[in-house]
Amino acid sequence: MSAKSILFITRADLLSPVLSKLRDKGYELLMSESLAGAAKVLEQKSPPLVFSQAELPGYRAEDLLDHLKDCSIAPRVIVVAEHGSAEQAKAIMERGAADYWLAPLIWDKVKAVLSGESIKSAPLAREKARETSIIGSHPAMKRVLALARQVGPSKATILISGESGTGKEMFAKYLHANSPRSGNAFVAINCAALPEHLLESELFGHEKGSFTGAISRKIGKFELADGGTILLDEISEMDLSLQAKLLRVLQESEVDRVGGSETVKVDVRVLATTNRNIEDCVSKGEFRQDLFYRLNVIPLKLPALRERGDDVLLLAGHFVSSFCKQYGLGKMTFDQKAQQWLMDYDWPGNVRELQNLMERAVLLAGPDKIIGIRNFLLNDQDWMGHEEMETEQCSDPVQELDSPAPDSQAVQVELSDDDVIPISEMEKRMIIKGLERTGGNRTQASELLGISVRTLRNKLNEYKKEGLIL
Repeated sequence: MSAKSILFITRADLLSPVLSKLRDKGYELLMSESLAGAAKVLEQKSPPLVFSQAELPGYRAEDLLDHLKDCSIAPRVIVVAEHGSAEQAKAIMERGAADYWLAPLIWDKVKAVLSGESIKSAPLAREKARETSIIGSHPAMKRVLALARQVGPSKATILISGESGTGKEMFAKYLHANSPRSGNAFVAINCAALPEHLLESELFGHEKGSFTGAISRKIGKFELADGGTILLDEISEMDLSLQAKLLRVLQESEVDRVGGSETVKVDVRVLATTNRNIEDCVSKGEFRQDLFYRLNVIPLKLPALRERGDDVLLLAGHFVSSFCKQYGLGKMTFDQKAQQWLMDYDWPGNVRELQNLMERAVLLAGPDKIIGIRNFLLNDQDWMGHEEMETEQCSDPVQELDSPAPDSQAVQVELSDDDVIPISEMEKRMIIKGLERTGGNRTQASELLGISVRTLRNKLNEYKKEGLIL
């Protein structure tokens, strides 16, 4: 086995960016574009390192990895994808690849592999593939994901817009994970969270003594993200004067620390998010037009959850499974009414609201592991424990009645013209009538009667104590 040989199962053009440097370093470069040819090279030459394209005509990297499972001494395999995805990365890594990269090949990364550093990134790549998986099958989401995969490997600045809670930061992480910078830092900063002077220091850093409280040099977020990606969250909230300084960083790829006398070169991919119509901000003079053009090289507009159809149920199921695992609970399902409510709701808080609601539902679900609307604990909904629910279902005097399904009409009690009864008696009759109509379901009965479940429960307890009902 030659430690100086490398097998490339790729097209020749994928190898070209690193070809001359590898030759200068004295490496023997072996080429193949098929599994049969690769197997022959591996048998004869036994190179310790293989770079394999994810897909070629008649070839898949998974086939090579399956073939190597039977080898006593298998080489390290790094899979290179031209249009990769988190799902493909996960599948490749689970089959035994040492790492998963996005094209093109970059010399610094190849050099790191040759020096033995890359094996550390395999678990990280596997973890990133899990963390940045985006769930959605609606055509609107598929279009956004396709665009994200297309531009992910580039260095282009991307402006991600969408309502609050639509997953803008998740998409930023997805873009980073699907770029050649995925092995380097991803740094995020919320531009709306800090006043101007503090935000400038956070972004660009400062020198010791540059202002009151600057007791030492501080490295800014741009320097920390050098070689990686920086996310400027809620960029539309940035002050105009700071926007001018940011524009210079984007144009010149260098930062000036506050109070510093020298510029610092940085290599950073910039992503930005906004939940506002930034073009309106430009027309109102609240956002610089030149900075907008600089940021908006690739616009990604995320759809609201209410526009994503069945993705609501897909995401709800994903969150429920995740929280069940987190809290050590068994598998849970939704009843039909809960599913319909999820589909009908407008979701002003989008995916973030859905995620929070599913955590609540999981924690409030009963021992039957079926999530109903009552487990969502909506704003005007009284909570009733599971033991109390079981007691009610068994003890209600009207539970066994064959009652019609509840409707939207209010409960009415018929009286003849000469009937005169106390209001308390009328109230009791109406409550019993409401429970009969709903088959003993107190939540539905309270809705028909226009009272809370708590009030209904108190009234029934009162009647039982007085012996008015059994």
